[in-house]
Amino acid sequence: MANTDIHNDLQSKNGRSGSETPRFYQRKDVYCDDITEDIAGHVYEMLTTLGEDPDREGLVKTPERVAKAYQFLLHGYVTDPRAILESAVFEEDYSEMIVVKDIEVYSLCEHHMLPFFGKAHVAYIPNGKIVGLSKIPRVVDVFARRLQVQERLTLQVRDAIQEVINPLGVAVVIEAQHLCMMMRGAEKQNSVTTTSAMGGEFMKQATRDEFMRLISST
Repeated sequence: MANTDIHNDLQSKNGRSGSETPRFYQRKDVYCDDITEDIAGHVYEMLTTLGEDPDREGLVKTPERVAKAYQFLLHGYVTDPRAILESAVFEEDYSEMIVVKDIEVYSLCEHHMLPFFGKAHVAYIPNGKIVGLSKIPRVVDVFARRLQVQERLTLQVRDAIQEVINPLGVAVVIEAQHLCMMMRGAEKQNSVTTTSAMGGEFMKQATRDEFMRLISST
């Protein structure tokens, strides 16, 4: 079967022929053409200024790729963290600590636009309401997909959860490595930055100790 026939057959099976609704899940990356063109033009000029030839084979599509990459890496600006949390709030008579740990974090430092990456640990103590577990990593992603400093990112995650479900307490710890320290400047490849933000019951030493013990366990 020719490639075009295979493609048409898959489209038909997935409900893609004509205006039919897709029958199966599809992940799509959708980019704004105007933004892509604008950023790509600037990247082209930057490559030229740095002494590269943006028209050579290896770079000819790089400006467009970079433009699309930054739209993806910074899509947190157009996503509402409150809406994510509010979409899955449930009344529940549970008052013990809930911890979601080892959440992957990928963000861009706002000072050099270089990546920093690591993991976040988030806990809260419900006050009559719980939130769907998957919404906590999604909220971390929303704030991480912006130009950031780790300190502010930590506070934003804590505050968003506090504002939406009003728990008895919220705790957030982020551990990350910063390429702006590893690739340039200090060039310390093994350095790790840890930030924390606590509120409510987590200001009590015993509660804080329990949280730290839970996120440290394997």
